[in-house]
Amino acid sequence: MRSGAGAKASELAVCINTQTPLVLFLITPQKLELMPPLDAESGLTGLVEGVDYRFSPGGVTRMVFPLVQRLLSSGVLESAHWISLNPTAPPTLTFSGVTLHNLALDPARLASYARTKEAIWGTVHGLPDTDLDEELFWSVDFTDYAYYNRITAERMRTLDQQHDFDLFYVHDFQQLPVGQMLNTLKPKVFRWHIPFEEEQIPEAWKPVLSTYFDSYDMVVVSTDRYLAALKAFGHSGAARRIYPYVDPGEYTAPPQEEVRRTCARLQVEPQDDVLLVVGRMDPMKGQDRAIRALAELLREHPRLKLVLVGNGSFSGSGKGLGLSKSASWRAHLEGVAEERGVRSRVVFTGHLPQRELDCFYERCSILLLPSLREGFGLVVVEGWLHHKPVIVTQRAGVAELIKEGSNGVLFDPDEPGELVVKMSKLLQDEGLRRRLGRQGFTTAKQCSLDAASEAEGRLFAEVVGA
Repeated sequence: MRSGAGAKASELAVCINTQTPLVLFLITPQKLELMPPLDAESGLTGLVEGVDYRFSPGGVTRMVFPLVQRLLSSGVLESAHWISLNPTAPPTLTFSGVTLHNLALDPARLASYARTKEAIWGTVHGLPDTDLDEELFWSVDFTDYAYYNRITAERMRTLDQQHDFDLFYVHDFQQLPVGQMLNTLKPKVFRWHIPFEEEQIPEAWKPVLSTYFDSYDMVVVSTDRYLAALKAFGHSGAARRIYPYVDPGEYTAPPQEEVRRTCARLQVEPQDDVLLVVGRMDPMKGQDRAIRALAELLREHPRLKLVLVGNGSFSGSGKGLGLSKSASWRAHLEGVAEERGVRSRVVFTGHLPQRELDCFYERCSILLLPSLREGFGLVVVEGWLHHKPVIVTQRAGVAELIKEGSNGVLFDPDEPGELVVKMSKLLQDEGLRRRLGRQGFTTAKQCSLDAASEAEGRLFAEVVGA
């Protein structure tokens, strides 16, 4: 099916763009160059997940890829091409019916791009860089940020000439300029994944960001609060709230013996009462608050053990942008645990494959999301799918789905004592924990792949005029 007003919402060719790639390769580019196009349906031509490649952590793997697969299998999409920044991958490969196109930047440009995108990320999350606030869009580093978006747009235009896309779907702040650079009348949808709060945007940035947003036919954000903030920002174009989502079918309860073995391997014993935090090693994730709360709670609950799951993001990995936040933050957290005398009660697991993560969801008594600020917080939905009670920062997007004491508990991350009080209450009341977990499981339906695929399918039909 081809583009324009005649396109049907059941036969669309889509071009997707994310910074983070779906697959990170753990083998050398030289070995990959000798292989035919990779196809997951035929066993990745002999490659082994976790040895030769792994899925990138975060929303690309949990949200975008399952959505594309669902829309392809249901007939909403006819074909999908996906462009990402992936310096250590071959230029093009096939994976589960999706054609992946990988971009690379030379090291100097990559470093400049990374500094700019980190400055934007930090400012939006309430960590402004005063040296860049006013001058970011005039900085030398921004030149390479724009260059990366330009080569992305050029690749998308080239592919469009070959495949005649019906729709372009661009994801997250790193790629925001792409819409303006595409120079096409075809529909363009942009999804903003991180927090959007109008008061966090420096005045000097607003005209530039407004121009970028206005280049899209539809902007999608993750919460009603962000939608209101986008309108307060001055965006008058079409905008929609679609909650982030996961596929509930991917979150199953492993057998108890498998849970026991996995926990034992990572020094979690049967007598331990597990508090779980899942998130990359980053100061914004607030793991230090969880460690300090643990130190206070151990007096009354000596069996507590805090399990911190996560490593770096794509930006922090050696296969990604090579930023070093994760290692330094983990070292800091280990120091906090030593200082508080609780190092033996804190477990750092690093990255875990989903099956092992499911073991810890099953094993934990409480799931914590202690972030200083969080675009949404899909880990809360994952915890709900395992019927677990959650304690969540008020500054997470998912907080707007939580009814205090009904399906979860909220706390102010600037009031550490509040976290301790609420954790203590839940630890003392098993009945309350069970009720929160049951109601949370019901709430999780609002963030399911079924709900999202229906909403996104309607959105695609709307923007293509079908």
